[in-house]
Amino acid sequence: MQDYREFLDEILISEDKLQARIRELAQEISHDYEGKDLLLICILRGGVMFLTDLMRALKIPHSIDFMAVSSYGAGARHSSGQVRITLDLTASIEERDVLLVEDIIDSGYTIASVLELLNARRPKSLKVCTLLDKAERRETDVPIHYCGFVIPNKFVFGYGLDLDEYYRNLPFIGVVRPDKYLAPD
Repeated sequence: MQDYREFLDEILISEDKLQARIRELAQEISHDYEGKDLLLICILRGGVMFLTDLMRALKIPHSIDFMAVSSYGAGARHSSGQVRITLDLTASIEERDVLLVEDIIDSGYTIASVLELLNARRPKSLKVCTLLDKAERRETDVPIHYCGFVIPNKFVFGYGLDLDEYYRNLPFIGVVRPDKYLAPD
């Protein structure tokens, strides 16, 4: 596997900026959910790093669960719009205050499908927290209650986001050089 620098066009969000914003989000969430039965649901795999840092910064008790959904094929730069649940929750969310933790929202199809599925399970409340919002790519309306950063329509990787399943471990969000990685749209 090649060094990530061969694919990196620019660092869009530095590690320091990421961590500062996550602490701000955690402070806001801690305030909003104080005294509530908060369940964080992380969408795997990209959301793991964000979830880990977010939950460490929360000042309130909470539990976690995981879902895995797929709407991207290998090498794809954009969601196919076809969402499959590949790992479902282990706990009931009925009458729970649920916060869905996502790494990035672009077209909105994936998160809209997950929200529809989770709403059918009758949570007390259901909100969305995303690290990255690629708003100009939005094709369907989705509610975002907590947002780390609104980013331009660029192909990004690092900090949980993969480039063909690699480079999730980078501590920053980088932009892929278009001349080095051209995947089919």
